[in-house]
Amino acid sequence: MVSKREMTDEYGFEVFEENTFPLAYLLTFRTYGTWLHGDQRKSVKRDGWNIYGTPRIDPNERLEKWMLDEMKHEPFIFTDVMRKVVDEAVRDLCHRRGFGLNAANIRTNHAHAVVSAAQKPERIIDALKANATKMLREAGLVDRETRIWSRGGSKRYLWKPRHVQAAIEYTLYGQGDFMMPE
Repeated sequence: MVSKREMTDEYGFEVFEENTFPLAYLLTFRTYGTWLHGDQRKSVKRDGWNIYGTPRIDPNERLEKWMLDEMKHEPFIFTDVMRKVVDEAVRDLCHRRGFGLNAANIRTNHAHAVVSAAQKPERIIDALKANATKMLREAGLVDRETRIWSRGGSKRYLWKPRHVQAAIEYTLYGQGDFMMPE
């Protein structure tokens, strides 16, 4: 019988590692009003419905129209200057908190970050959004009434080095245009 110590993957890591936290997270968070329930891209429900493997909400014109009608603010889109400020905010927060920032890519309507940290991803997303909002306001790019972010965000747990590498490549090179890492 093979012991746990002898079971390694192709990178030499134990297959039966008992990590409390993954190697990294792929975090995605969207700007306000840019992906509504019912639109063509599908979406997930909150409150326990967002479970891996469960179906997404199918496109539904009535639901999308209702979501649009319920919006209290205009959809938020980043300018190029705003994108740079948000990128700086992500890098600043990760540096100050000692998080490993493997990759970041700020788009016009969402942000991706591959972050290594020994804490829950929801807290990381909240902190990244709060720091970005603070820096956008300090730069005079948005006022206090502007709603910048949608609620929550997507969190992918990356347990193996190859998953981290794939997330980095997706973040940097899979977004439609090449973003040169700084």
